[in-house]
Amino acid sequence: MVFMTIKESVTRNPIIETLSQPNYGRYVAGNSISLIGLWMHRIAVGWLTWKLTESGFWLGAVAFADLAPSIVIGPIGGALADRISRLLIVKVAQTVAMFQAILLAVLFWTDAINIWLLLGLTFINGVVIGFNQPSRLALVSSLVDKDHLPVAVAINSTVFNTARFIGPAAAGVVIVASDVGWAFLINAASYLAMLAALASIRILPEADAKKREKRGVIADIAEGFGYVRRHPGVGPMLLLMLATAVCVRPFVELMPGFAADVYQRGAEGLATLSSTVGVGAVLAGVWMASRRNKSDAAVIAITSPLIIAIGIIAFASTDIYAVGVVAVAIAGFGMVASGVGMQTSIHLSVPSEIRGRVLSLFGIIFRGGPAFGALVIGAFSEFFGLQAPTLGAAILALLIWFFIWLRRRRIIAAMTSDLS
Repeated sequence: MVFMTIKESVTRNPIIETLSQPNYGRYVAGNSISLIGLWMHRIAVGWLTWKLTESGFWLGAVAFADLAPSIVIGPIGGALADRISRLLIVKVAQTVAMFQAILLAVLFWTDAINIWLLLGLTFINGVVIGFNQPSRLALVSSLVDKDHLPVAVAINSTVFNTARFIGPAAAGVVIVASDVGWAFLINAASYLAMLAALASIRILPEADAKKREKRGVIADIAEGFGYVRRHPGVGPMLLLMLATAVCVRPFVELMPGFAADVYQRGAEGLATLSSTVGVGAVLAGVWMASRRNKSDAAVIAITSPLIIAIGIIAFASTDIYAVGVVAVAIAGFGMVASGVGMQTSIHLSVPSEIRGRVLSLFGIIFRGGPAFGALVIGAFSEFFGLQAPTLGAAILALLIWFFIWLRRRRIIAAMTSDLS
């Protein structure tokens, strides 16, 4: 009797139920391995940039090259995600990214790498991700039914941020024990797991149907922007996300400089800081996935940016390493709670036929915002150091959050009115 009660409790667990869906379970398995490689790659790029230049400006410039293409390419990727197979787009993008990682490893090992080649290849990778991200974000609704969708979104974020914990730690070990070339090559190998998972997926027929009027890509993009502009909840929520992305999230891209210059630590210190962001993020992801009440996602999305701002204010106000580690854990928790809340609200309140384009704007902000912020803060750091610009940007984010918070009731009502 006790055994049956335990068994029923496990099978009713929303996380277990969602992972038990074959398509989604296979996707999570492949994605988990691929994301660990991706985070190893990102840490390796940041560390290589710092070793080549020892410049906060170049850290910001390389981050900008990686993230900014989403601003231009993202809307096109979103329109394509609502037109053709999202699964096909993700497969092609993963393959191109794999070869980019291999090329970086070869260039490093042949001593042919320099900051301009690193910048160019990072830009190419950013273009690929710009096309890929809207389809990757929207694909989750093609793998699970609507009842499991909020949990699936939270699991995706948990997987991403578990990789944020494991990947940097692994990158630190690899870089110290050998060199960044091996981090690039391991990332390339990790894409094979994702491609194998994608090859085995059969998306839900109703989710794959494209029943829209055939129009030009530009008209499709304009429709997506118009929808966001008119919606009383989606527009303000994305505006809040933009403020957070530009003003506080760049600390991730600038962390190699903080580790080396502010906290006087090497690659191990960078790996620890990055991994600690992941610890806070994983805790937030598990909490979001385990919640039974999914209707409060919009409330969490609007509240959580306060947590991020507080964490980064603490991070930028000290040169005490232990305080910085705790601060980035707090920021990591807030980042994931906010992101999962926003994604869940969008998935549940935006119609399927336009969801790819709306999520492309989410993706633009998610990647492009930190790129712009890292470039600006990195430029100011050449004159004022890293701490003062980071602190000022976090205070600005706090003020914008308060402005949006005053309008929270209208925003939350708009994001939950269409929930069934």
